[in-house]
Amino acid sequence: MSLQIPRRHLLQSFGNGFGLLALAGVLDDAQLLASDIGSGENPVGDDLVPRPSHFPGKAKAVIQLFQNGGPSQMDLFDNKPELSRHNGQPHPDPGVFETVSLAGSQNVLMGTAFKFARHGQCGMELSELIPHIANVADDLCLVRSMHTEHNNHPFAITMMQTGKTFAGRPAMGSWVCYALGTENPAGYNTSGKSVWSNGWLPAVYQGTEFSSSGTPVLYMDPARPRSAQARARSQDFLSVLNDAHLLQHPGESELDARVQNFELAARMQLEATDAMDLSNETEATRKLYGLDNPVTAPYGTRCLMARRLVEAGVRFVQIFPPVGQPWDHHVKLIRGMNYVCGKTDQGSAALIRDLKQRGLFDDVIVMWTGEFGRLPITQNADGRDHNRNAFSLLMAGGGFKAGHIHGETDEFGYRSVKDRVSVPELHATILDQLGIDHTRLSYPHGGRAERLTDPEVTGARVVDELLA
Repeated sequence: MSLQIPRRHLLQSFGNGFGLLALAGVLDDAQLLASDIGSGENPVGDDLVPRPSHFPGKAKAVIQLFQNGGPSQMDLFDNKPELSRHNGQPHPDPGVFETVSLAGSQNVLMGTAFKFARHGQCGMELSELIPHIANVADDLCLVRSMHTEHNNHPFAITMMQTGKTFAGRPAMGSWVCYALGTENPAGYNTSGKSVWSNGWLPAVYQGTEFSSSGTPVLYMDPARPRSAQARARSQDFLSVLNDAHLLQHPGESELDARVQNFELAARMQLEATDAMDLSNETEATRKLYGLDNPVTAPYGTRCLMARRLVEAGVRFVQIFPPVGQPWDHHVKLIRGMNYVCGKTDQGSAALIRDLKQRGLFDDVIVMWTGEFGRLPITQNADGRDHNRNAFSLLMAGGGFKAGHIHGETDEFGYRSVKDRVSVPELHATILDQLGIDHTRLSYPHGGRAERLTDPEVTGARVVDELLA
């Protein structure tokens, strides 16, 4: 099934810092059973033809709200009364802590400065920092027992996106694209290429990078005063040149992929897309996402665009908060948390509400996560350092349990201790909801059948306790 894209200005309304990763496209409406996809002995190849899943999946798309920087779990999702009671006192076991850099870190416990309250019929306890997210508590699956493998941003971000801490592996969206096929790949390089890289999968599964403002793809400006016929002739001529170049360099996966991706980008710009045009959105919808407020409008715009993209059949969309590491609060945590929550809270909740009212909630997985958490002790007197041993994340829709709280950390929130969930297990569970068996999805590389979850090494399993 092809997706016809009418004429509009692509990404014209996107705010700075929007990261779009549409690494998988339209599947057949009928969820047919598959014999096998992507086995090490019989890989699916290097084309983008839509393919059926291993089994009928509950979800059809993923929207990842990636909160890079490491949100503080004990200030948002994991209230620790003992931590507050021992505020200013030393931790009883100071040798337990692992940090990226000990500079400025002290063995002084720091309780949260923010109030917590229970919300919804489920009674989920959430921080005052996120009132909009708290209002959709009954739609959330809160995992308080996440853990990962590295305390440094680049490695932990790569882990969350690719399943391993080292660079060069395919991102989750590329694996989804490889397994299920696509018609509309796209990407945005915000936290490095690792968030949308194909790694050693055929390069056709890599995302195409778009700018978040101005002309989406350099030197391809659809706004130039040229006729549609002239633009079409230019595109046809470009295709001829690309084909001739490929004939001179046969078998180069990276070159072939870049040609395909840039030609796709040119088609999207020259024809544009209704999915990127907010002009027909109601005033109520725009207000829901906070587009009437300059503080919330940039992130709200990205969330609204994500909803429109999954409506149009996009498989995987990735959204980033303000530029940089906005959740990385080594100092001035109170001010920093107020700042980034004020920008991202409303849009995140609006996305869930909007998906529900449009009947899309059951088909779309919304994932709110950072790469790791923070320490319960102070750094620079008013900040927190990185913590790989515990963090919280939110899942919603797509068959995840609603109003559910999973797992626990210790009394100070430093380490996950009950019903722990690893990043590979999270990946396995998301793939499962898309109809993909993570143990069967593989690609031959370096003499072994590589997998996103690498279950033989990581022991990854589908966390059924998170699923409805």
